[in-house]
Amino acid sequence: MSQPFVLGLTGSIGMGKSTVADMFEALGVPVFDADAVVRSMQGPGGALIEPIEQAFPGTTGPAGVDREKLGAAVFDDSEALGRLEAIVHPAVRAARQRFLLEHGGRPLVVFDIPLLLEKGGAEEVDAVLVVSAGPEVQRARVLARPGMTPERFASILALQLPDAEKRARADYVIDTGTSLDETRAEVARLVEKLAG
Repeated sequence: MSQPFVLGLTGSIGMGKSTVADMFEALGVPVFDADAVVRSMQGPGGALIEPIEQAFPGTTGPAGVDREKLGAAVFDDSEALGRLEAIVHPAVRAARQRFLLEHGGRPLVVFDIPLLLEKGGAEEVDAVLVVSAGPEVQRARVLARPGMTPERFASILALQLPDAEKRARADYVIDTGTSLDETRAEVARLVEKLAG
């Protein structure tokens, strides 16, 4: 059985990555959503609850990981963040491998990974797609989110590669600052090219 072409989908916060991932799924392309997998593993009865509680006591409960408490435990502490990533990343990698096995006969699959370029995952995919929009579009989208502040937005951006650098390292770029129909057409053209 031939391996599917693996397209890594990434983009900075507010660039429309989830919307583009939905467009791939609507076209029948299997999408591995790394964030959703982590949320599931950190939810009630999730596989990561016990190791996270051992490493960060008091950060979990009956509802799973308390994201606020865990965030406070690792915020601005690179050593603590490194310990958390050492727990989470191998579990996500194993889930990705299972996903690949499940969809091994497909011509194309998408790995939706927010920090694909920042965390060195680009070598695990066949090509990188970056979704991008202008800074003013990005800022407006992000600040419209519930609970988002300009300070929090700035701290999130500080953890991500600059958009221009992501675009420069991408094999494909989709501009999401256009209409949804235009973005959908770009996604369809890319699916046709890669899965055709």
